[in-house]
Amino acid sequence: MSRRTSSRTAPPLMTPTVTSRRRVLAGAAAALGAGAATALSLPGSAAAAPRGAGPGTQHASGQLVTATVYIASDSTAQTYASRFYPEAGWGQMIPRYFTRNITVANHAIGGRSSRTFIEQGRLAAIHQVIRPGDYLFVQFGHNDASASRPDRYTPPADYKEYLRRDYIRATRSRGATPVVVTPVSRRDYNPSTGRFNVSFPAYVDAAKAVAAEENAPLVDLSALSRAYLNSIGVEASKEIFLWLDRGEYPNFPNGVQDNTHFQEKGAIQMARLVSEAVAKLGLPLSGEVVPPMASH
Repeated sequence: MSRRTSSRTAPPLMTPTVTSRRRVLAGAAAALGAGAATALSLPGSAAAAPRGAGPGTQHASGQLVTATVYIASDSTAQTYASRFYPEAGWGQMIPRYFTRNITVANHAIGGRSSRTFIEQGRLAAIHQVIRPGDYLFVQFGHNDASASRPDRYTPPADYKEYLRRDYIRATRSRGATPVVVTPVSRRDYNPSTGRFNVSFPAYVDAAKAVAAEENAPLVDLSALSRAYLNSIGVEASKEIFLWLDRGEYPNFPNGVQDNTHFQEKGAIQMARLVSEAVAKLGLPLSGEVVPPMASH
């Protein structure tokens, strides 16, 4: 799913067995050790983006709510450098939808699947610093589904177990809350009806199933993004995805027609959909969502 071959492309890796997967995670955590703070600046990841200083929100329970939201995902969520403008990811835009009590640490990076994010030590880097009361938003599926790319491909059954054991259970063991996010829709539609198709249905189903089985909070971004795209229509969806005319932006002088990645407007809309879903989850974080009209 990564269109560029620089920092977004991982080296070829063999598909691990369940046993080797546990060794990979353990080994990565040991290697990071006390250097976890440095690991937070792995190429393609974003350091924490605070909403501002000040006291947290005092809820009726008397609990002071301050937390960090970590994001583990791919290029649809990652934070892009200015040289890629107007390309953007929803994780880059979501801080505008939380109060100043919430810090967002976006570790999403292009070209990674649920498996390779673990193998490269990126999940271990998060687990080294995540604290009780924090959150981990996990969205994969785009690269997991790349059957022609063995360096990324992860069968749906394995994807489901990675989510269960590494992203959900291992995060909970640290006192933090995992939030499963189904893979965001691509610009893929039925030309005869103009209705958008379900992108990566096997992975959407697996994410929903494991969230239900583990009683983990779920944001069905697949359904939400598809409903949004259907509401605006096929032609208007070009303004959501990275469809740019020749000469329109200096960073894309030849233009581009990309049905996977978002331009800034699209990333903002996807972040809005995620935040609105989080507001309905009944988590302490839910009370820290800023209404869309107040977020600009």
